[in-house]
Amino acid sequence: MNKLSYYLKKYWYAYAFALLCTVISVTLDMISPQVTKRIIDDVIVGGEVNLLFSLLLTILGIGLGRAVFAYFKELIFDTVSSRIASQLRKRLFIHIQGLSISFFDENNTGELMSRVKDDIDRIWAATGYVSMLIFEVTIHTGIAMFFMYRESPSLAIIPTIVLPIVAGLAILMENKLGNIYEQISEQNAKLNTVAQENLAGIRTVKAFAREKYEINKFLSHNKQYYELNMKQSKVFIKLYPYFQLITKLLPMIIILFGGYKVIKGSITLGTLGAFTEYSMNIVWPMEMLGWLSNDFAAAFASYKRIKKIFDQKPEITEPENPVVLDEVKGSIEFDHVSFSLNGKQILTDINFRLDAGKTIGIMGATGTGKSSIINLLQRFYDVTEGEIRLDGVNIKDLSLKQLRGNISLVMQDVFLFSDTINENVKMGKKRWLRQEDVIEAAKYSQASEFIERMEDGYDTVIGERGVGLSGGQKQRISIARAIAKKTPVLVLDDSTSALDMETELLIQQSLAQVKATKIIIAHRISAVRHADEIIILEDGKIKERGTHETLLSQKGYYYQTYLAQYGEYQKLLSQENKSVSSDMTDHTGFDDREVAECQ
Repeated sequence: MNKLSYYLKKYWYAYAFALLCTVISVTLDMISPQVTKRIIDDVIVGGEVNLLFSLLLTILGIGLGRAVFAYFKELIFDTVSSRIASQLRKRLFIHIQGLSISFFDENNTGELMSRVKDDIDRIWAATGYVSMLIFEVTIHTGIAMFFMYRESPSLAIIPTIVLPIVAGLAILMENKLGNIYEQISEQNAKLNTVAQENLAGIRTVKAFAREKYEINKFLSHNKQYYELNMKQSKVFIKLYPYFQLITKLLPMIIILFGGYKVIKGSITLGTLGAFTEYSMNIVWPMEMLGWLSNDFAAAFASYKRIKKIFDQKPEITEPENPVVLDEVKGSIEFDHVSFSLNGKQILTDINFRLDAGKTIGIMGATGTGKSSIINLLQRFYDVTEGEIRLDGVNIKDLSLKQLRGNISLVMQDVFLFSDTINENVKMGKKRWLRQEDVIEAAKYSQASEFIERMEDGYDTVIGERGVGLSGGQKQRISIARAIAKKTPVLVLDDSTSALDMETELLIQQSLAQVKATKIIIAHRISAVRHADEIIILEDGKIKERGTHETLLSQKGYYYQTYLAQYGEYQKLLSQENKSVSSDMTDHTGFDDREVAECQ
């Protein structure tokens, strides 16, 4: 992470110029009471009326000059702070994108959204108007005190005593508010998470009539957020009146003692007027200290939270000198692979070799580690033991770009972006895919039929996560996206579970024509029966392996699954065959099993 100091150093020249503009602007503002002093002493008391016009022009010039330099000051601070926030937000987002899947397993979306948006906005404020006002308050107070001591050292002692008291109150307020700001930010992240999850899953909420429960859950977090903000307000309310009291008393005390000195002839009436104006000019900086300490404390708390994310290192790292394959053919080998996550053993001693262009089917009950094989192949996680090789090279020695760029994945949980169907299909290779490729991929996945019936066809904008499409339609678009990528390895993770048998058969026929190494994870026998090898997982281990016919003959898990899915159909088919054979004079020569296989 580039620390905040990096950006401050990067734009030091801009801040230096802005600081110069601030000094000139404030100095001009502080010269104004000197003109007031001359008007009182020379024009009003001394009767030199001829000086009035020139002094009024001086006030006008001071006002114009102050406006010009204040404009540049504001412009520079706003521009620089916007750039810093933009660059910091970009770096944060890029850093989050580079973190491993395990990070996202532990951090929810709403919290990360708060970091990227709200916390960066607070830093934006701190490097912009908050810093600007801190500079201005400091310069303003310093120049005002200089002129006060120049006019009357004895009267200047009064604001000198008051300023440390105000500064102490500001520090006290900042300390009390620092922890509260931390809690407010955390609760804001939780509130965002609850709202984001509820809105993303609104159909599930409505389907289970859980609106009241979700509302109460949101209100509970909202109440905590409200109470923390009230706690912040109570701290502010307790301390801020002291600022107001001091700033109102200061000019009054100065007028009281200054008036006495005018009567005694120690200072002129014009000096008292100028001094009173200076005392009024340091009132607002004192009042601003409380607000600035508030905002600065909030920004500091936000920076600490962002720094925690930047301190996170990806568990999956790129090799320093990656092996570059001239051409990825697609042979895959799992060599004694074991994998554990958070102390739980997921896979144990997985062995298989898949030659380029061949197909392997993976079956097993839920939770047996089928999807973990895909996660390891993509290096979403790294193996605990053993090696995974692509074209004979350990995938840890390949760059993530080459590894993942040569694998097309149809995930079990289909995710479609809120964009056109065209853009969703092109996602794998947006820069290179032609419209013809998109249409061809849609035909392979049997998606072209329903896409072309839509009013805008491939330019139809689908809602968030594919809202408005059926589960089967989303799966077909996801399959089209994988086919359009045209990679040597194609992975299908239960990708046809939402499709009817007829559409699934058509897609399988299309996929058979796709020249790629295929890994098919499925619960249906129909999806894997034509694979060159089928492995059955149980408790993260390979329980059975072989072809469709071999596994049927073993009468194990695969055979039992086959009976569960096709048993009734086989009985019905057998009964029909017996009826037909008894009525016909000649026999077809096929037994029940052969007829079933033909079907």
